[in-house]
Parts: sequence; structure tokens; C-alpha cells
Amino acid sequence: MTPTARQIWTRSRGIALALVLLLVAAVLIALVRSGEQHGALDPRSADERGSRAVAQLLADRGVDTRVVTTTAEARAAAGPDTTLLVASPDRLTARQQSRLRAATADSGGRTVLVAPGAASVDTLAPGVTADPEPAADGPLAPDCALPAARRAGPAATGGHRYSTVLTDADSCYPSAGSPTLLRLPSSADDGGDGGNNTSDGGGNEGDDSGKTPGDTIVIGSPDILVNNTLDEQGNASLALQLLGSRPHLVWYLPSPSDASAADDAQNDRSFVDLIPKGWLWGTLQLFIAAALAALWRARRLGPLVQERLPVAIRASETVEGRARLYRKANARDRAATALRISTRTRLAPLIGIPVSQAHSPEDFLPALARQLPTPDRDPRTLLFGPPPATDAALIALADHLDALESEVRNP
Repeated sequence: MTPTARQIWTRSRGIALALVLLLVAAVLIALVRSGEQHGALDPRSADERGSRAVAQLLADRGVDTRVVTTTAEARAAAGPDTTLLVASPDRLTARQQSRLRAATADSGGRTVLVAPGAASVDTLAPGVTADPEPAADGPLAPDCALPAARRAGPAATGGHRYSTVLTDADSCYPSAGSPTLLRLPSSADDGGDGGNNTSDGGGNEGDDSGKTPGDTIVIGSPDILVNNTLDEQGNASLALQLLGSRPHLVWYLPSPSDASAADDAQNDRSFVDLIPKGWLWGTLQLFIAAALAALWRARRLGPLVQERLPVAIRASETVEGRARLYRKANARDRAATALRISTRTRLAPLIGIPVSQAHSPEDFLPALARQLPTPDRDPRTLLFGPPPATDAALIALADHLDALESEVRNP
């Protein structure tokens, strides 16, 4: 019978409910996770991890802030009157890092690298290496001669720790002996002031004169720039001094949509690199599960156990049920085969041969010929012939088999 709509809904509502719950859970997880990182280190964002507050303070001091999202825009913006802030250097590909370093090395401007790790600091700040151990939590003391650090005092620069081989670099805010903030003079500097140049006054806070030499600032943590920690310790003072030394601030937020990043990824990564590591582990688990399932299903079930049926079924009912199944499937060949096998099995003892030879024409037909020298019909066609083509032919075959058996029993 064709199931009704109500029956279909009753059978499938459990699966539909599970799918709906799974979809709702996925949407909620996506919303929660997206909210955690929304606007992180973005000067346009007022979220806790955004940087709108420091951008507004810089604007009050005459420093304009512009956001860029591509390497080409960042390279074009580099200049002596510009501070270029790279928000997430580790997101840049190796080729992007090299191009950005080439554009900023001798530009005469300032480059601020926010929390660069081992993946980027070697290229963007040559001579500097990132220590594997993180810095201690909490504000750190300047402990250096850099004017901006001395004026700011303790600040939350911890995160990455660094080491450098450059003798003219300013190493500030140490944690366990390694600095978390470095000022690296540009290769175009004349080196007259060494690492104690007083050009780091933030906007109106400094009274320096003359041209400000280019340099690179490496900060171990973004906490001095984000909204929820800007008012702690000397974070705001340090941020304003580091970002306000030039009238223009270019805030570079690396984006996956950058064409140069996509081209580098296609050139440097193979198909295997694009597969997440989690999928490899998941595939291995599936193989292990399949092997265990195969072992479980292939185990020995033991010997057969006879069990009495709960009810007795008459043989006539079984025959009728099997006949209806044959008729419904139009299985005339199987029905004819069953009739012929049954007839040969019953005739074998009557003509003097074992039942095991009843299904071999070479053994059965000669014995039948000795019992019935002149049968009414050809026994080979009747007992071993092709299946009947119609229902009428099947009925006729059954009648002829009955007649043959009667003739053998009553010659």
C-alpha cells in the first residue's frame, strides 16, 4: 500500500528534528565564534578587541588614520611622513612579507609590527628572532632608554619575546631577560643618535625638530592598542607615541581576499596542503572503525541450534503461500523446476535408483525407460526440458508430471 503523508511524516519527523537541531547548533556556534573575533584590532571597531579608541585619540592630535587590506596598498602608502602598522604579520605569505619589507626598508617612515611570530619576524625585521616561550602576564617595566617607553612607564607589551643581534636597537619591556618591544633603526639612518633617538614623542607630546629617521617597531602584544585595555597603566601613552610620530597612519589589516595572498597560496601550496589536518585524522578513524566492524561481523556465529516454532503451520498453507509468491513474481521457471525436482525425487525409488542420481539425465532416463518402455510423452522434455512460457503451459506441465508418476506407480 502507498504510504500516506501522515505516515511519511511520522516516520521521518525524528530525522527532521535532528537535522533542525544540528542546523540551529551550527548557527549558534558560528555566531558565538564570530562575535569573539569581530573587529579584532580594527581602528573602526568599538568592540572590546577593536582599536577605535586609539584611532580617535590620534585624530584629536592631528594624525589621520587610513585602513588598507592589501599588500599593494600598504607598499604604496610607505613614506617618510607615514607610520605603517601591520596588524597581523603572521597572516602574510612569505612573498607578501618580502615585498612589504622591500617597500618599507628605506622609505624613511615608521613600520609597527604587532605581535609578529617566528613566521614573519625574520623577514619583516631582519636580525630579530622570536623566542618560543611567551612573556609573563601583566604590565612590564620599560627598563630601557627609549624616550617613548620612559614617558609611558609600565605597559602591557607582553606576549611574544624577542632577541636581536643588532647593537643599535632599543630593547624595552623585558620579560625573563628578553625584550617584548624593540625599536630597530632603518638602514638609511645616519646612526648619529644610536638607539636613544628622541624622535618617539607621540604627536604633540614631543618637542623634537628636524627630520625623523625611519625605524621599525616590534611589539610582542596588541594589548596596548585595543579598546578594553587602552586605559590601563601606560598603554595609551605608549600607543600614542609609537603611532603618532608622523602625521599619517596607515593601518594594514591583512585580508584573505588579497589577490597577492591568493596567488601565493596557489603557487606554494599543493592539494594535500589544502586539506585540513583534522580530516586526515578523521579518515584514519573511519578506516579503523570499518576494520573493527568487519572483524566483528566476520566472527564465527557457532553451530546451528534447532528451535521449535511458536505455532504449527500446515503444509498446505506453506505451499499456497509459496505458490502465490511465484505467481506474483511470474517465476514460472522456478515453479517448473520445483515440480520436476519433486517428481524425480519421488520416482527415483520406484525405478530403482538412489535419490542422489535422480537429477542426472544420464542415470535417471535409462532407468525410467526400463520401467516404462513406451511412455505417453518424451520423458526428457517432460522432466528436464525448458521452462514453460505461459501459465497454461505450466499447468499442463504439472498435469503431465502427475500422469507420468501415476503411470510409473500403476504400470
